Amino acid sequence: MRSSSLLRTLLALQHTRVLDLEFDKDALVVDVSPTWKVPRCSGCGKKRKSIYDSRVRSWRHLDLAGIKTILRYRLRRVSRKKCGVLVEKVPWAESASRYTFPMEGLVAYHAQKTDKTTVATLMRIAWRTVGEIVGRFVRREREDIGDPLDNLRRIGVDEISYRKHHQYITTVVDRDRGIVVWAAKGKNAETLKAFFEAIGPERAAKIEAVTIDMSGAYMKAVKESVPNATFIFDRFHVQRLVHDALDEVRRDEVRFASVDEKICLKKTRWPIQKRPWNLSELETAKLADLEEQNHPIYRAYLLKESLAAILDGRQINVAARKLDEWLEWARESELPAFVRVAGTIERHREGILAYVRTRLNNGRVEGVASHAQ
Repeated sequence: MRSSSLLRTLLALQHTRVLDLEFDKDALVVDVSPTWKVPRCSGCGKKRKSIYDSRVRSWRHLDLAGIKTILRYRLRRVSRKKCGVLVEKVPWAESASRYTFPMEGLVAYHAQKTDKTTVATLMRIAWRTVGEIVGRFVRREREDIGDPLDNLRRIGVDEISYRKHHQYITTVVDRDRGIVVWAAKGKNAETLKAFFEAIGPERAAKIEAVTIDMSGAYMKAVKESVPNATFIFDRFHVQRLVHDALDEVRRDEVRFASVDEKICLKKTRWPIQKRPWNLSELETAKLADLEEQNHPIYRAYLLKESLAAILDGRQINVAARKLDEWLEWARESELPAFVRVAGTIERHREGILAYVRTRLNNGRVEGVASHAQ
């Protein structure tokens, strides 16, 4: 195989010819050209035979065998009455970019997974360049999918923190496509209302379901903007309520326990928070001792497990009946922490049962939002 053919295969660029190559200091410089001869306007894409001028330009490509690779081409400028004087279109990069499409794609992928400083070091580019590349990549992806605010049916709302967790951004995720479609600073009702104003009443009316945590501000915005949408409360936040209540019961018991009772309660915090099948033999024995020696904590543990079992169910009528029974049990448990939780869950009963019916939660939403973070 000729060296030019081999190099063309390694570069993996469409509509690109390899003309020559040379080594320049620490880089491999490859002379390339488009497969078409007549230049095309980068503005409208149409062929233009009238050439205004030309100059040599270089583009950074993916490294080959660890060697920095540069594409070089004498770029022509074409003149068109409608577009003016613009550089010609090339198949390997945007007209305003000095990096090839594969290079920008790899930088954007790494930027999803780690910080900009690490990406800049790994790819051997400037820190500021990382942000510029990501901006171009996202814009191209947005063009491919069209208006991200169109055809929204099921959305998820979550907030992410930045600047040492002192500032917040509200993000809206399209659950069907798994992408962030809107984001803005703040985490109050007015912030989320701005999203519904952006999509307009006609598109807002098509939203069927909203997965959300139990934020009162977000709930207010959703109720006012899309009153017909189904509320679905995130299972994680529902279960966190009872886990926190269980922890509170244990702390109260430890605080007023005698010396002998404290010995029994030692190292019980994590076993009572786990599901039964995740317990070790030692933790199972610890839980059995707890059943005999501290009824309040064990009662709280049973309340926690019972609610998890209800949320595991698939039959909505059974879940509704069991949840009402659980609420009555929690209110009569004589555990102040669970009495409060029962009141919260009762106020959000329909949204919790909507989870049982649809099996939708905010896990995917939080996963997508974490990439934005």
